[in-house]
This record gives sequence, structure tokens and C-alpha cells, in this order.
Amino acid sequence: MTIAPERRLPIIETKQVVCPHDCPDTCMMSVTVEDGRVTKLTGDATHPFTQGFLCIKTNYYQERLYSDLRVLYPQKRVGQKGTGRFERISWDEALETIATNFKRIERDYGAEAILPYSYAGTMGVLNYASMDRRFFHRLGASLLARTICSTAATEGYVYTMGATRAGTDPESLTESKLIIAWGSNLVSSNVHLMPFVNEAKKRGAKLVTVDPHRSKTADQSDLHISPYPGTDAALVLAMMHVIIRDNLHDQEFIAQNTVGFAALAERVKEWTPPKAAQICGVPAQQIEDFAHLYATTKPSCIRLNYGLNRHSNGGMMVRTLTCLPALVGAWGVPGGGALLSTGGTFHLNHTALEMPFLLRNHPKMPRTINMIKLGEALLDYTDPPVMGLFVYNSNPAAVAPNQRRVLAGLERPDLFTVVHEQVLTDTARYADILLPAPTTFEQTDIFTAYGHLYLQLSEAAIAPLGESKPNIEVFSLLAAKMGFDEPFFQDSTQDLIRQALDVHHPHHQGLTYERLNAEKILRLNLPRPYIPYTDGKYHTPSGKIEFYSKRMLNAGLDPLPAHVPAAESADGTPELFQRFPIRLITPAAHHFLNSSFADMPTMRRKQLRPTIELHPFDALERGIEEGEWVRAWNERGETYFVAEIKDSVGQGVACHLSLWWNKYSPKGWNCNALTSDRAADMGGGATFHTNLVQVEKASLRLSSDELAAMDDMYKR
Repeated sequence: MTIAPERRLPIIETKQVVCPHDCPDTCMMSVTVEDGRVTKLTGDATHPFTQGFLCIKTNYYQERLYSDLRVLYPQKRVGQKGTGRFERISWDEALETIATNFKRIERDYGAEAILPYSYAGTMGVLNYASMDRRFFHRLGASLLARTICSTAATEGYVYTMGATRAGTDPESLTESKLIIAWGSNLVSSNVHLMPFVNEAKKRGAKLVTVDPHRSKTADQSDLHISPYPGTDAALVLAMMHVIIRDNLHDQEFIAQNTVGFAALAERVKEWTPPKAAQICGVPAQQIEDFAHLYATTKPSCIRLNYGLNRHSNGGMMVRTLTCLPALVGAWGVPGGGALLSTGGTFHLNHTALEMPFLLRNHPKMPRTINMIKLGEALLDYTDPPVMGLFVYNSNPAAVAPNQRRVLAGLERPDLFTVVHEQVLTDTARYADILLPAPTTFEQTDIFTAYGHLYLQLSEAAIAPLGESKPNIEVFSLLAAKMGFDEPFFQDSTQDLIRQALDVHHPHHQGLTYERLNAEKILRLNLPRPYIPYTDGKYHTPSGKIEFYSKRMLNAGLDPLPAHVPAAESADGTPELFQRFPIRLITPAAHHFLNSSFADMPTMRRKQLRPTIELHPFDALERGIEEGEWVRAWNERGETYFVAEIKDSVGQGVACHLSLWWNKYSPKGWNCNALTSDRAADMGGGATFHTNLVQVEKASLRLSSDELAAMDDMYKR
């Protein structure tokens, strides 16, 4: 008799893993692992803020983890740059090739000819910035100004409120009576805040959205106010005019907590609602009503996000807007004030992780290159030229502005490019050496957040697929190949976590490695709810909220809140506006996050096709019909979209929900073929939404066969 072998039951484990993407929610996921394979994802029900559910993107994360596009082994290029043709090599050969080329470049041009390029492909503290910064600081490579997202807003906020960047505790929004989503599409880009907003609404609160586009959040709001892109400061100044004129400002709060009110009051006298209406396109009566609603409803909270700062005048718009809560005394109560980011409440030891003191070992401080000007850096810099590029945690071929220049730079035959990536992105296709990177399921890291107040530990749920290695290990190995023998290049993940937590700040009291390792989710040592500024201390030069900022004056900026016309706008550049009369904004699509998730088949199916929303008048004027392919263009490039004709945007405004990969875009150009690499007024920030274009029927330029081929790209 044959005895059947005993059936082995699968080994099933549950792990806690943090979503690593550039999102304020920073969710904790509960991951089911069967025999070393991730089989199920859910939200972790123990997380007080994310509360056990995931966004639509993360629900399908296994498509990224087990994608056919995964880069699993080191590879070297064998085809033309951009074609994505590679052959497999060993890690030793890959590292040796990189080290040899970096040493050659350093010898011939100096270490500044090597440029690291990274951003928030992972928000994990260690793999975002630790061993990589040590490596490039030790090398003396060019420094990178990481400006593509938030620097203009941060600087504008700090001018008004101070360096702590503290904001309203998001969990306290249930106490708010008025919540204003200003330039913030909560439903798509901050979805875990919505349960707190909805609870407030059940208690009688109103939700107002201020956005040039009628977003999914605007659809759920009691009121949608739609200014022209780049004109929000004019709207705010008119609100201030009404509030002060009608004696609705909080005189006691102003006297105790602010400086410069008299100068502000004088400034806004001229900003009548009719004057502002001519600039921002919001009817004067609506400005009056909105100002009264805001000033008389308490507590109120403005949830602003970073869309507002992606204009040439973005820093000043954020600076102006953040004066509003002080004018009406919104601070000091649960659910009151404003929230840009909670990031300033975290105080990890980044100096220990990044070791900037290593820069002092070089004869001079290396130059700094602004990441939004990558095309310029690759094509125009000559002292020295950029000869080596190491890309990680970013996909600049798709996400960087002025895309045609970026791609022309990446095509340079004399540019040695390394890309460390999870999947074969648009940028990875230009690599000379392509290195495999793990996903968040395959590596351990710690996470802060810019949308809540919890420190989290993310543990590796499975072994790295293929031969993928995290940033920490890659730069440690590369340091050894370069002959860097300092012992700190051998620090382990646990070493780095302990170094990050080695801080002496009240917010981190009791947040030890042992506690974090045991509990995984730790709220900062703050009261619940956290009410910032109750001590009346603001980390500004005056110690108060600054309506008038001497620092801004010294920096050559207007010291008072102001409206500055956008660099490309009707009132800023009328001649350019005549040629390109459509203001194009490109906020995040509901199913994408920057270029992340745009590789996943389900997300592309849900997003359907790259579209452009046009006002009916603009479509009629151009003979454009619903569902028709159109061409958008300006002096920087051209892109093709499918027209959606609706009143979700005002006349003269268009909206494309981004960001599609070039690979999945008609003609290989996504919307960043149109966007400018001009820096914002503060922080060197990106200006994606200051973007004038013209739009026409694509059939005026393309044959019927070309249009049919574009349709075929998106057939189900």
C-alpha cells in the first residue's frame, strides 16, 4: 500500500508595513504572507488616523510588487539610451562599473561633475536620506536642492508662522465648524482625513473647497469657490478687506499674538471685492459672503496642501493665506487654525543620519543644483559639466518639468547614468547601469508623516525579490568599492534607526527603539488633541505671527501679504497670454500619485485615458467635441489628450489629471512636455501650474491613422 505524503500546511504570517509614498496619510498596512508571498493587503485597524482602510491605489499594490516590469537583477545597457534594452550582470560587476566611472569622472572633472537625483519615491526615513547622503557628502558630489514638491509653501508658511511649521492636529477636525480645503483634493490625495471631516459635517460643520478645478472633494463640499490659477492671494486680500472693514477681526488675539496689523490693514484697504473679482474671477458678492462665513464660524480650519505652491507666486500665496487664521483668532482651540504639514512636529536626528559635516573635508562647498532644472543641468552646465548621474527614489524622465530638455539631457552619450529602481520606469530606460530596488514589503524602515502625528516602524514582510537591495545597502557597498573605509558606512538598519531616534526633544520623549519595535505605531509625545501655539510662542524673529516680516524685506520680498501676478498669466504676461490663452493645471489623478501607480494595469484602466477638461465655451470656440483627441502646446512642447467638455473648470482654464508615464502617453510625451522649469518666488520651488497653453483639435495635425493608433493604446 502506498502512503500519500503528508500535505504541508502553508506558513501564514501577518506583517505591519507602511505605505512609503509621498502622501500625507502614511498608512499602516496589514499584510498577509503565505509561504513568503504577499497574498492580501488591508488597512491596519490599529492605526488611530488611517483607521483600517486603504486608498484605491494601495489596495492593488500587489500589481506593483509582482509586476512584469519589476527590475530584479543588476543590468547594463546594450541598446540605445531610452530603448530599455539591457543584459543581466552581477552586483559585483555593476558596482565595479559604477566605481570605475565615478573615479574617472572625479579625476577628469572633479566630484561635482557627479549629481545624485532623488526625491520621495520612498518616504522611509532611512532609504530617503541616510547612507546615500553620507556617500555623496564624502565624495563631494554636487548637492541637490530637492524642490519639486513643497519648498515654496514651506518658506511662505515659515515667514508667517515660524520655523516649527506646526499646524492643526488633523484628528481634531471633528471639532471644527468650518473646514476649508484650499488647493487640496482630500478625497484623492488625503483620503484618510475625510472620516474626520465627515464626522464634523455630521455635527453641523460646513466643508468649503477653494480650487480652480471642481475636484472630487469639491463635489462633496457645501460650497466650491473657483479662482483662476495663481490668483488666490488676491482672493485672500479681499477677504481680509471685508473682515477688517466690517470689524470681524479678533482684536484681542491680534494684539497678543501678531505684529504688523496696522500695516496689513492699510495694505488691504485697496483690495475691494470688485477689484479682486477682476483678477481672480470669483464674483464680488461671493467674496463678501465667504469672508463673513469664515470670520463668523468658529472653530475653523484651513487645510491647504502643496498644489497652491506650484506657481511662480506660490510662496507668497501660501504666506498670504496663512495670515487669515490669525486675523480671526482661529488658533488656540481644537479644530481651529490651519494645517499645511505635520512634518515640523517630528524632530528625528537627521544630522546623525546624513552627516553633512563630511562636506567640510572638501576644499570648497560643492555647488547646489535645483532638481526642477535637471534639463538645464544636463545640457548647459560647463563648470564642470554633469558627467555622472545617479537616480534613485525618483522618475525624472516623467516627473521633472520642461520634459523635452530633460530627455535630451538623458540621451547624452557621454553622460554615465545609474538608476536604482523597482520597475522599468521612463527614467530607467536611459540607464547605463540599472540596479534592482525593493518595495516597502521587502525592506525595513521608519516613517514620520506630514499628515498625522504618528511615528511608525515598517518591517520587511518578505525577502527581497530577485537580487534587489535597499538604498542603505547599495551605498554601503558602493562606498567600499570607492575605497571609503570609514566605519559608519557599515552601519546596519538597526544602527540607523537608533541614530535617528537619538534626540532630546519633548515631542520624542519616551519614543525609544524598543517601544517602536514592539508597538510599531507611536504617537508623538503630544496631548490629544494637540493644540499648537497655546503658549503664545512662535518661532519667528519677533516671537509672534508676522503680518509684517522684516526677514522678507531683507530677502528682497514684499514684507506684507501681496498678490503678485503669475509669471505666465493674463495680468503678468499679456502678450504670451494672447498666444497661449489657456491656463493649464495638472493636479494628481485619483488613481495615480505623481508617476507612482501609473505602471499598474488596474490603475490605468480606472483612469481610462489622459484627458483634458475644457470649459464648454473654450471647446466651442475651437470646434472641439467631447471625446475628441486634442493637441495642447506651447513654446516648450506638445501633448495629446482626450477632451472632456464640462463646467468643472472656468473659461480659460483647463485641467489634466496627472501623471501618466511617457510610455503610456501619445507620442511619448506626458503633460510635463508643457510645464516650465522656472523656479517659484520662494524656496526654488516648482511651478507646474503656472503653465499657459493653446489647445486645438488633434486632427488638424495628425492623420486618421495616427489618431486611430492613439485610440488603440487605450482599448480594453
